[in-house]
Amino acid sequence: MYQAHFGLGEMPFGITPDTSFFFTSPHSQQALNTLLVAARSGEGFIKITGEVGTGKTLLCRKFMATLGEGFVTAYIPNPYLEPRSLMLALADELELPLQRDVDQHQLLKSLTQRLMDLAREGKQVVMCLDEAQAIPLESLEALRLLTNLETEKRKLLQIVLFGQPELNQHLQTNSIRQLAQRITFHYHLGPLSRDDMEYYLAHRLRVAGYGGSRLFSRGAIGRLFKASGGIPRLVNIMANKSLMLCFGEGKQQVTRRHVDMAADDTVQSKAGLRWQWLMAGVSLLIAACGLTWALTK
Repeated sequence: MYQAHFGLGEMPFGITPDTSFFFTSPHSQQALNTLLVAARSGEGFIKITGEVGTGKTLLCRKFMATLGEGFVTAYIPNPYLEPRSLMLALADELELPLQRDVDQHQLLKSLTQRLMDLAREGKQVVMCLDEAQAIPLESLEALRLLTNLETEKRKLLQIVLFGQPELNQHLQTNSIRQLAQRITFHYHLGPLSRDDMEYYLAHRLRVAGYGGSRLFSRGAIGRLFKASGGIPRLVNIMANKSLMLCFGEGKQQVTRRHVDMAADDTVQSKAGLRWQWLMAGVSLLIAACGLTWALTK
């Protein structure tokens, strides 16, 4: 749409996780380092939490891409599955052929054998579960039992939980307290600072092929940070809309006004939320006035 206008090779602010755009902010780099150290230690559960839009899925994909040949990864993007379905999803990721009507005993036996075969080949198996706050408790317990499998040196299966902060509450449930005790590494992924967000914008533009001068004015950057709170997904959404508005006017630099309009058009932004609360307050005021008028008639 606006790539040619700004001299871009591709869209710089898509919301689809793309590891080529991974930005090593202090938060994301520390989270990635935590994951790599934990995976190479060969034991326990690993937990990464973060608010919606902070880049957990992108971090997960970057982590799996960085692990190297000594690891086999199993990625489960939607773990809202009962125990048997979750085990079948793991078997599928490990390329384990199974009969369609395999019973639970044979399923677990086959998974165990596959994990042992990979261990003999010198491979470590890491299972990454995105949106982990949605995993049913009984499925979490099934995973804990599966991680009981180990050699004399290390676990046959490591599990990384990527989830929203609600995952922490989930893990406090008494019935799965043994699992919570096995989380040996954890990290909370926070939003970008203002300075990090400015570097983030420049990084994504550079990866997308931009080679010009400052594209976002200082006022635009300040407004974008205020409206997004440093949440990368919101930054991407509003930066993309700002570029569209700038392109529509035939301009070469995004200004505060462009970001203002983009923020007003984005429900999740702080500006959008303030507008929603304002409208809700007006509606309540109108309703209250109407009720008062009816009572005084």
